[in-house]
Amino acid sequence: MSDTATGRGPTVVTSAVLRDWPLPDVSEGDGKEARGDVVVIGGAIDTPGAVLLAGLAALRAGAGRLTMGTVEANASGLAIAVPEAAVTGLPDTDGRLGVEAVEAARSLVDGADAVLLGPGLRGVDESRAFVAGLLGYLDPRTTLVVDAMGLTCGAVDASASRRHGGRLVATPNNKEAALLLHGVASGERGNLDPAEAAPRLAAELQAVIALESFIATPDDRRWVDGSGNSGLGTSGSGDVLAGTITGLAARGATPDQATVWGVHLHAEAGERLAAKVGRLGYLARELLNELPRVLDELDN
Repeated sequence: MSDTATGRGPTVVTSAVLRDWPLPDVSEGDGKEARGDVVVIGGAIDTPGAVLLAGLAALRAGAGRLTMGTVEANASGLAIAVPEAAVTGLPDTDGRLGVEAVEAARSLVDGADAVLLGPGLRGVDESRAFVAGLLGYLDPRTTLVVDAMGLTCGAVDASASRRHGGRLVATPNNKEAALLLHGVASGERGNLDPAEAAPRLAAELQAVIALESFIATPDDRRWVDGSGNSGLGTSGSGDVLAGTITGLAARGATPDQATVWGVHLHAEAGERLAAKVGRLGYLARELLNELPRVLDELDN
């Protein structure tokens, strides 16, 4: 585990670092209940793939049971595409999840070990109403991972982390980090430095932050992962990362451990695809098949 102290440089994440910080043991013969319940909620009429990628990533990271919630129009198709999951269609307005979906989503998150909110959500106002409403129903013992519109809609702040005993993880990209820190649109984000932005966001949100290859915690522990390549900057890659972290948290990893491991697994999966497919042009869904192989090598 990192022993980075305030004011010191980040711990460089390597295989040796992770092997010295092993994930909670999963014994041979353990059923799916021993590996945790993970819930992924998000999507809009035109973004069913975000929920699919995140949910499958959670399973590929070793979570035991997956439940997904999305707009009603996409639920049947998603259930067919991911037969391993329970899928619930949530009430929506014009293909977006909003306040009308809160009560229906409440039953999905009840008793979950880890919940991911945000992949594929559309509409700032609708998302804010939905996320803010659902936060009040989450068990404080549940690890909450927020991504994409779930994070930038404005419903998640330091008080949300306090309600969850610090069990909050946020996975912004550069555009989203700039919006959270400076209120600027993507074209105005300038030269955002992830090494500086991640600790600032961690302090402001009281959350574990994964920003590009940098991870930071509210108590100013920091890591940087040297793996990965530019090919990871592709559509859907962030959904895979968020799902991976959530799946590890469902297995019992602490928020900081799940995030550090998740960033490394995601990056190493990209490295392997770069070697097989090319540095650019591999697809986010191809990362999914690499995750268990990387995990197995590190976790044994």
